[in-house]
Amino acid sequence: MDSHRNNPVEVLRQGLVGSCEMNDDVVSAAVLLAGRLEALKRTSPMFKAISFSPEAEAIVEAELAVAAN
Repeated sequence: MDSHRNNPVEVLRQGLVGSCEMNDDVVSAAVLLAGRLEALKRTSPMFKAISFSPEAEAIVEAELAVAAN
């Protein structure tokens, strides 16, 4: 089994750098990680300044826009 496929950070990284195609796995990893980051931000102000790259943010925003429609 390829452990990289089970690691959302690695899946997103590979999608962003072009090592793999931008597919549902990459989008799902981005959304999952965005949710985890938001949960961390609610637990402590220490995480407030952490954010995704503009490219990762665009993936999450596009998916949330599709889900909202």
